[in-house]
Amino acid sequence: MTKTRTDCLNLDANDRLAPLRAHFMTESVDAQSLIYLDGNSLGLLPRATPARVQEVVQGEWGRDLIRSWNENGWMTLSQRIGDKIAPLLGVGPGEVLVADSTSVNLYKVLSAALALTKADAPRRRLVVADRTDFPSDLYIADSLCRERGFELVLADDQEILSRLDDRVAVLQLTQVNYRTGRRHRMSEITRAAHRAGALVVWDLSHSAGAFPVKLKGEGAAEDVADFAVGCGYKYLNGGPGAPAFVWANPAHTQRMDREHTGQPLSGWLGHEAPFEFEPDYRPGTSMSRFLCGTPPILSLAALECGVDVFQAALALGGLNALCEKSIALTGLFIDLVESRCAGQGLTLVTPRRSDERGSQVCFSHESGAFAIMKAVIERNVIGDFRAPNILRFGFAPLYTRFVDVWDAVDRLETVLRTSEWRDARFSLREAVT
Repeated sequence: MTKTRTDCLNLDANDRLAPLRAHFMTESVDAQSLIYLDGNSLGLLPRATPARVQEVVQGEWGRDLIRSWNENGWMTLSQRIGDKIAPLLGVGPGEVLVADSTSVNLYKVLSAALALTKADAPRRRLVVADRTDFPSDLYIADSLCRERGFELVLADDQEILSRLDDRVAVLQLTQVNYRTGRRHRMSEITRAAHRAGALVVWDLSHSAGAFPVKLKGEGAAEDVADFAVGCGYKYLNGGPGAPAFVWANPAHTQRMDREHTGQPLSGWLGHEAPFEFEPDYRPGTSMSRFLCGTPPILSLAALECGVDVFQAALALGGLNALCEKSIALTGLFIDLVESRCAGQGLTLVTPRRSDERGSQVCFSHESGAFAIMKAVIERNVIGDFRAPNILRFGFAPLYTRFVDVWDAVDRLETVLRTSEWRDARFSLREAVT
């Protein structure tokens, strides 16, 4: 039976993660009756962030100046935040670094993966990727393949596994598809790739922080992924353009230690002894080799505030509780849209099965997706549009409420029922959609 608004309020009253919402600046959202369902694109501002960034600016930079690299731990901030992200990925301390952007980190790890493959199996010359993955990932892979003499093969989602053969060097995939919300079964796919002799690179931008990621699988060696990257400004709430994170299987970093190899962006901070200022490059050990340039301290400070909220989440029920709430929120949204907006031209794009979807729900509308989303946003429900015809709604279990879901669908139903989205002003496009 379809839930009522009262049912949703009761769900919120019994939600063990409800206190986490207090960690975010929701005053402007609540005052405007604004419902924010775009945390999969840019997370809310954590309440601790403004004061922390101000302290870094006025105190650590303004007062302590360059001494802060030592006295305030600036030099190790990338590693410290990485250690806080590690539990969200199912990996250990010292295995995750925060640095650069997702695209730059992808360039690093894919380069490393291609180098390892070339050394072990020079006849493997293919990189397989999902043709619907985020374009930046595909652009990076394409440029690297052309540069290194490999071939990029774009496959449809359902044919990924069938493309794995003895010609494939690397499989590159995003765990949750940014456009559809489809979630890949990480362990199963990693195992299949390894059995075919390929390495696997995962992009976790739309999964880290929304539900537990298991880069090391369930314990079997062949289930352990090889490399992973992800961004800091979506579910990790690090702010616009926040630094990204990077992970490598310790077996690969140990091999790179033995062979004294690095990654192609051999910046000074990735040097084994950066303050020796040697003219020749010696890659750092373990994950330090994936550093490149000077870390952006202000952005890192903001990201750390977002990541720290997960410590409170662990105390209230752990990462499994986040996953359970994500499933409940997205399932509720699907049920309400399909019951209340039936006959209005919406088609569910996100998988219906809870273990096959991320923390977002997408519907297509062949003739008016962009205009419908613009009209919904005017009614203070923030989602986004993805070409060519997708209305995308994200659900961050740290702060999204069940009543938000009900109210969002209520306003969406009004936009569709009244056909107000057909007003010409809703078809005018801005630079960001």
